[in-house]
Amino acid sequence: MLYVDIPTSADINALSSYRGEVCVSIYMRTTPLAQRAQANRIELKNLAKQAVQQLQAANMDKRRIADVAEQFDDLVDDDGFWRFQAHSLAIFATPENMRTFRLPNALETLVQVSDRFHVKPLLRSVSFPHACYVLALAQKSVRVIEVSPDLPAEAVKVEGLPEDAGRAVQGVGEIDYWPSGRIQGAEGQKVLLRQFARNVDKALRPILTGSDIPLILAAAEPLASICRSVNTYGHLADATIEGSPEGMTDAQIGERARTVLDGIYRDELITWGRLFEARASQGRATTDIAQAARAATMGAVDSILMDIDEVIPGRIDDRGAIVFAEQASASNYGLVDEIAARVIATGGRVIGVRKADIPRGKSLAAILRYPV
Repeated sequence: MLYVDIPTSADINALSSYRGEVCVSIYMRTTPLAQRAQANRIELKNLAKQAVQQLQAANMDKRRIADVAEQFDDLVDDDGFWRFQAHSLAIFATPENMRTFRLPNALETLVQVSDRFHVKPLLRSVSFPHACYVLALAQKSVRVIEVSPDLPAEAVKVEGLPEDAGRAVQGVGEIDYWPSGRIQGAEGQKVLLRQFARNVDKALRPILTGSDIPLILAAAEPLASICRSVNTYGHLADATIEGSPEGMTDAQIGERARTVLDGIYRDELITWGRLFEARASQGRATTDIAQAARAATMGAVDSILMDIDEVIPGRIDDRGAIVFAEQASASNYGLVDEIAARVIATGGRVIGVRKADIPRGKSLAAILRYPV
């Protein structure tokens, strides 16, 4: 089982805006297998040693370095922490504080020391949904299943949720009696199903209000179409888990839901790429790091795709002018990472992806609010 604690948007904002004399960012591959916990510890110990060496090379205060090293030693020795891991671990340390995030995606190993944290690899974990609800509707059962990256899919209790669709239409088949006498047969069945779907939608509102995670529908026709016709939740996925979910376990529905989530991710990238090309013809898009840095500093970036793995060292001044560095050190930081921080600070969206997903195979691609 994966044990994850994905950072929230507030976490990303706090990390990206933090500035301090000593900031250590470490990303490492881990495994959820308990028998490999010792190997994970040894890997962190080696990476922490690299961070200390970088701090020493930058002539940082020895006491501050010792405080950072002590925090890493304490984490290495924490038996309870290492029993529960996912596929990657992100660690952000200062002499006073340490934060960790266990992530479901496999990230490249990285050690970076600077006056700010390197948050770009985290962005893939928050750019696209890793969780959803599934509304499974059938003649004999109605379930709401929560799908998350760290726990098995399981049904959740929803107050007021109708028990089954069959009861709503008085059993399977034609309706022999309609109280008002105005509609009978198959048409009457659809009317009752629509009422049933409205009751389901009403019951879901308390758990979905204020949320932006996808709701995926698992149902056969005509119930699926009827449910969509009365839905009031703005994040109902276009794709449906087709067929009756009656014979599927929660785990089976969860696996099919994750496939739908992957499709949502792909479709969003395709849509973004089309908009990028349209804006490029208007002078409102760029893949140039220097131009993106200026635009981000001016608050002109609406959204940006960036490679979560590549690190291009350097510095950006208050006007957005960049200076490239030959190699990473405690006196510089990742340029694209800093661009991301400035985009976030000015209300833009940052999407962390692999380089293959970025238009023209560049390190970043930005859609601008206006030409720069």
